[in-house]
Amino acid sequence: MSTFLWQSIVFGPIHSRRVGNSLGINISPCNGKICSFDCIYCECGRNPHGGQRLSLPSYTDVATAMETRFRQLHQAGEKIDSISFTGNGEPTLHPDFEQIIGKTVELRDTFFPNAQVSVFSNSTNLHKESVRRALNKIDNPILKLDTLNPELLQLINAPAGNVTIERIMENLRLMKGEYILQTMFLRGEYDGIKFDNSAPQYAVQWQNAVLELRPRKVMMYSIDRETPVKELEKVTPEQMQAVAAPLIKAGIDVQING
Repeated sequence: MSTFLWQSIVFGPIHSRRVGNSLGINISPCNGKICSFDCIYCECGRNPHGGQRLSLPSYTDVATAMETRFRQLHQAGEKIDSISFTGNGEPTLHPDFEQIIGKTVELRDTFFPNAQVSVFSNSTNLHKESVRRALNKIDNPILKLDTLNPELLQLINAPAGNVTIERIMENLRLMKGEYILQTMFLRGEYDGIKFDNSAPQYAVQWQNAVLELRPRKVMMYSIDRETPVKELEKVTPEQMQAVAAPLIKAGIDVQING
């Protein structure tokens, strides 16, 4: 399957390896991608370059789309495990993110009271108090940390601006462990550089960071869909289990999805 963009505000539900029957919410553009990372494995492809005009949906558009679709699915008797903010970019970049989250919780309580609200974020915007307030209102803030190596960060995640490992760690510390940490494990070659972020020298750095941060849960996963960079390979569940072993021994809840 090729990389793709979600072309609506609400999509699915679809089966998610990590959160079950998931109703997706896309508050990025429907005709392009806006993200503070440009990950080489992103299912939505690489970030656009060259002045493409993109606009975010308004709060009103998001609220209306959610209420309409939630009502349809509720009337159809659909079971929803998670209302998941993902889509074509980084959801916390939306200027009305906190207000949108508040509305989502309200609609969840009305239509799907047993569903959880999940936000998949790359951790770059946690320095904003409004973003942290919003994430503290939901069930599953799922926050990315793919590597503790600065060169690998640039290679794998290609962050915009002045995002560094130190800033990401500072941002995660602000959440005081009340989140789920997610890490993509992969290997391959890009721009002439061979890499494997599950290799021992990188795994030890990551393990130490997780032991310091003590998130309430860790999600480890590998490639499941086609990627914009072709020379990428999965890390097996058995290899991730070996990386996870010291964390499990330390009492950290770890979920592995191959």
